[in-house]
This record gives sequence, structure tokens and C-alpha cells, in this order.
Amino acid sequence: MSNPKRREFLKTSIATLATAAVGPSVLAQQQDSPEGIPTRPLGRSGERVSIIGVGGWHIGVPEEKDAIAMIHEAIDSGVRFFDNSWDYHDGGSEKVVGKALSTGGRRDKVFVMTKNCARDYEGSKKHLEDSLRRLKTDRIDLWQFHECDWHVDPEWIFDRGGLKYAIEARKAGKVRYIGFTGHRNVANQLKMIAKPFEWDTVQMPINIIDAHFNSFQTTVLPECVKKKISVVGMKGLGGGGGIPKGVGLPAETCRRYSLSMPISTLVCGMTSLRDLRQDVAIARGFKPFTEEEMRDLREKTKEIGATGKLEGYKRKEFGTRYHFEQHKEAPGR
Repeated sequence: MSNPKRREFLKTSIATLATAAVGPSVLAQQQDSPEGIPTRPLGRSGERVSIIGVGGWHIGVPEEKDAIAMIHEAIDSGVRFFDNSWDYHDGGSEKVVGKALSTGGRRDKVFVMTKNCARDYEGSKKHLEDSLRRLKTDRIDLWQFHECDWHVDPEWIFDRGGLKYAIEARKAGKVRYIGFTGHRNVANQLKMIAKPFEWDTVQMPINIIDAHFNSFQTTVLPECVKKKISVVGMKGLGGGGGIPKGVGLPAETCRRYSLSMPISTLVCGMTSLRDLRQDVAIARGFKPFTEEEMRDLREKTKEIGATGKLEGYKRKEFGTRYHFEQHKEAPGR
């Protein structure tokens, strides 16, 4: 008979070994910036990005004037990575970021990432044209295929022309780097990585309880490091602050854990200046946890983490309306 405690011990041990094996590579290349927020390399690109980024969905929540003020303060504080997606708030997130970056030469100070929700050639072309218009820019620094959480996505993106268009857009200078995202399907991310294309980035959940359930940090993260694919972390607080509330750990501990992993940047959901200032302070004061501290934190969270109840975004019911409609007739969904 299998022993649940033994299984959890092994799972935690795997996470420990993965972190110990690959952690120093990116952390050793961390550098300070004039504003005090450290930067890290973005994979093979030669780019450097701030270790925290502004979450695109959340920036669409405040009133426009408040969101613009947040974006301006973020840039002045040294936060230079901006997350977004074609479908966030029906394009509202891209529009507000576009307005905020259109003055004071701010566009040239930041690294703009947005996501393509289409899988085919024509759809991808439309989504990029929409994003460029809304963001008021002539190029996207990083364009990622969004929410690759359905088993058909690796085939669709390659076979239906989505990647073909992305490559053409890169050659035309409209896109600089290409990646993909996902938050619930570890196997899909591994399938995408195994495809015959050199991805620049993969965006995935990286948090203090991920090691215990459908874990990205123990499976996908080491593959990315091995292939020199940059990792963009997300869900550092579990989405909606679920981990601090459910586990009783402060946000600073959760952020610090994620940033102690071999990732280039951590996308942080911010809906107020208070959120922004808290995350800026965490980034400026960041010191990586030791491996012993990381192991202790995983040990403390393994019981609640094993249930997956604090990571609802890993369930098959979770996703955006656009993608559920897109995949409604996919075989086996």
C-alpha cells in the first residue's frame, strides 16, 4: 500500500533538488538598477528585465486615471516589465497601458509583453494588429501564446499557422521575442517545449505551494533552465491572494519564495498604489531564501498544498471565456 506521507516527502524532495540544481544560474546574474529594483537576464535574448512586473489583468481594474498614475509611478520606481493580453477586459488593459506609455518617452523605457489568444494564422494577425493599436506602439517586446491549457493547443498553434505568423511578425520587427503561457496543464507545457521551435519564454505559476500539486516548478521549470528558456513567473500569491489568506503567510514571504526560484521576472497583480508600493519595497529589499528555508516553507505548506484547493487556476474549469469558446468543439477537450 502506498504511503501518502512518503509521496509528499518525495515530492518535496524533488522540488528541493530542482531548485538546488538550477537556482544559482539566474540568481547569480541578478544586478541592481539605479532605482534599486534588481534585474535579471531574459533567457538567451541578452535583455534584462526587472524582477517584478505589472500584471496586465489587474491594471485594467482601477479607474483609467488611477491606472495611468500607477503605471507612471511603477516606471519611475524601476518596474520595467509589463504583462498584458489581447483579451484582458476586452482590450481595456492594453488601451490603458498604451495611453500611459504614450507620453514622456515611457515606451522606450519599458519591456512590453502581451499575449495572443488565437491559434491560427489570420486570427494571430488580427490579434497582433489589435494589440499594437491599443498599446500605441510599433512593436511588442514579447508576444506569448495565451493560456495553452488544452491538449490540442500544441498542434493547433503549429498546424493552423499561429506560430508561422508569429515568426513572420518577428522578421518584420513587429515582435521581438516569442513565448507561451499556461497555468493548469504541466503536460501541455512540456509538449510545447518539445516542439521544434526555440521558445524565448514560458510563463507559469511559481509559488510556495505549487510543489505539492500538479507542479510546474518541479517539472517544467528545470526543462526551461536546461534549454535556456526564460521563465516568467505568475500566481505568486495564488491568484487573488489565496495563499496568504489560506496559509497565513505574509505576501512578502510568498513573493520572496517565488523570486528565489530561477525565474527572470515575477508578474504581480496590482490594483492600487498601495499594492505597487508594497511589491516595489519587496523587490528592492529582496534576498533569496536559503535552500533550507525553501525546504522548510514547502514542508509547512505541503498538507494544504496537496489538495490543490488554493490553486483553482489548475482546475479544468478555470480559464477565460474566449478560450472556452475557442475550444468548445475540441476533441476530448
